[in-house]
Amino acid sequence: MSDTRFPASIATPAETIDDVAHQLIAIIEWSKQNNSRLGYFAALYRKVIFQTKKGIEQGFFDDGPRMARLVVIFANRYLHACYQYQAGRMPTQSWARAFDETKHWWPIVLQHLLMGMNAHINLDLGIAVAETVPPEELPDLKGDFDKINQILASLVGGVQNELAEIWPLLGSLNRYLGSVETTIINFSMEKARDAAWLFAKTLSPLSTEQRQQEIAEKDTGIALFSNVISHPGFSGSLVNKIIRLGERGTIRQRIEILE
Repeated sequence: MSDTRFPASIATPAETIDDVAHQLIAIIEWSKQNNSRLGYFAALYRKVIFQTKKGIEQGFFDDGPRMARLVVIFANRYLHACYQYQAGRMPTQSWARAFDETKHWWPIVLQHLLMGMNAHINLDLGIAVAETVPPEELPDLKGDFDKINQILASLVGGVQNELAEIWPLLGSLNRYLGSVETTIINFSMEKARDAAWLFAKTLSPLSTEQRQQEIAEKDTGIALFSNVISHPGFSGSLVNKIIRLGERGTIRQRIEILE
């Protein structure tokens, strides 16, 4: 019998990357038990965390401890938003929009992933960067910040294969049209990463009060942009409906594929 209570461990901020991984696993397992589409983004995110940790351990980044600190601060924004939402409290508007969509049948898996990326990268990443280092050290972080995109890009091929397993026709379309999902996801991540760095530069020299005002304004804009993802016009919505009708498997099975 499933337990509808959200994992209590998520209420406590993660202190290490291993803590983040364990909390993501808790969300994924809860999502499987409760047939929640929250698990789609969490499953993808867990792989990002694993690859980033591996990069830190192998010396891929110039400053491993600094990157680990950024990863934890960044992830805690997502984890806290999950907990707030499930506890009936209001997270940022951007995350509220993404989480609200998980209750609806029509969005395809790719839309759920893009909604999560919209909230987490377009809003949370810039905030996390600004909180990781003081303003005078921000330029030194740029090189490692750019390396994050290399890790994300390395995962896109796997995501494409997983989406093709959920919607088998995708494999045939990609052979004729090129890698549709790879193009969409890479474009989204690159644009979001560049915007996140600019946002971090804006936030970094501000006082706490000024940051909160800037974040609130940014959050409103990112939440509005989520409409483009959830309602991509008549033609885009029609294509998504066709894809959705062809997606196979239960929510649990799709989460397992994305893992």
